[in-house]
Amino acid sequence: MSFTVAIDGPAAAGKGTISKGVATHFGFAHLDTGLLYRAVGRRVLEGQEAVATAQALTAEELGQGDLRTAEIAQAASKVAVIPGVRAALVDFQRAFARRAGGAVLDGRDIGTVICPRAEVKLFVTASAEVRAERRYLELSAKGADATREQVLADVRERDARDADRSTAPMKPAEDAVLLDTSDLSIEQALAQAIALIQTKLP
Repeated sequence: MSFTVAIDGPAAAGKGTISKGVATHFGFAHLDTGLLYRAVGRRVLEGQEAVATAQALTAEELGQGDLRTAEIAQAASKVAVIPGVRAALVDFQRAFARRAGGAVLDGRDIGTVICPRAEVKLFVTASAEVRAERRYLELSAKGADATREQVLADVRERDARDADRSTAPMKPAEDAVLLDTSDLSIEQALAQAIALIQTKLP
């Protein structure tokens, strides 16, 4: 059985945590598609060419080193606006989505571009202020040198870049269910996602 759950939304809305929880609950495979762009972004920071890097990307690279630094996040957002990079990574994602046993993919354009026929589409969001605070606490816990003001500015800049890009801009699919986590605990948000998916299972 192939069953695809597409989960989109902006940075730090909770989609990654929800996606992992959903995948664990239902026994589905999980792909954080943002890691694909982060892996390419890391290589670009090392001096490599973006499109060629995307074309040669392997699944093994997603588990190498810390891809969740602020510098790599910004690099990922910049390479994600390059049409050649996006095209190179589309086949990788689509093949993963239709694997037997079910799959959960989270990113920015899963429900609109990668898997427009996904059985379930969620758009997970939260206010910029709430997301910036979550990201600030996450970075602080890692010992990163960041201020709340700078993190909020980064979140807003990234939102604008993701929403305004010409290829596959970040937006909810027309048939996506909106899940606003601004005032929800992760347990509450995950419970809502699981309940929705349960109604769609064959």
